[in-house]
Amino acid sequence: MSNFLASAFDCVRRSALDAARLALPQRCELCAGHSGADLVCRECMRDLPRIDAACAVCALPAPGGVICGRCLAHPPPFDATTSAYAYAFPVDRLVQAFKYQGRLALAEWCAEAIVAARAQFGAPVPAQVVAMPLAAERQRERGFNQAAEIARAVATRMAATLIDAGVRRTRATAPQAALPWEERATNIRGAFTCTVDLTGMNVAVVDDVMTTGATLAEFARTLKAAGAARVENWVVARTLAPER
Repeated sequence: MSNFLASAFDCVRRSALDAARLALPQRCELCAGHSGADLVCRECMRDLPRIDAACAVCALPAPGGVICGRCLAHPPPFDATTSAYAYAFPVDRLVQAFKYQGRLALAEWCAEAIVAARAQFGAPVPAQVVAMPLAAERQRERGFNQAAEIARAVATRMAATLIDAGVRRTRATAPQAALPWEERATNIRGAFTCTVDLTGMNVAVVDDVMTTGATLAEFARTLKAAGAARVENWVVARTLAPER
């Protein structure tokens, strides 16, 4: 399917979803109270955890929102990160319901969260959007790639080109969530390929959660090897570093 047809289809799908929500008032995904046409009511939205001052590169808390010392000392392969929320209760509950319980309607909520967070920045928006690839085995088990569902909606909202072919995960790795933080970079090494010519392009990688950033770093390395000039991460939520 061409990008034009995919975008047109997504617009029709969104219109149908919006019409259905207006015709059938929603109950909030968190408190089960009436939420009108929204998946999460306004009261619950106000209480969602955010990172008020974050490093522009890794999105971890940083005084004054400056680039943190770790990113200055060891610059990652990606150039910037936008995160809508901190990965904490109840955002984790929403992401897990989408990812593991098949609540696909939450892809729209995730996309809206990313677009709203990105709107706070005045920098030019990358013209290319790509979803974090999911291993074929895991996608068969789950039935969908949650990052792809979000990326499709984000690309439509931001009038960006969605790269939906030529980028893939070549092998199934051990689930990152099951590994200690220090082992995740090794686990994901060499797990992606990109056959798309990205020479000089600015690319935004969409994913649901950024934990250590190891997977996003490896994917950014792959995209830059394919010619990308700049790679940004756009995620729904950022996991805070564990306290030592």
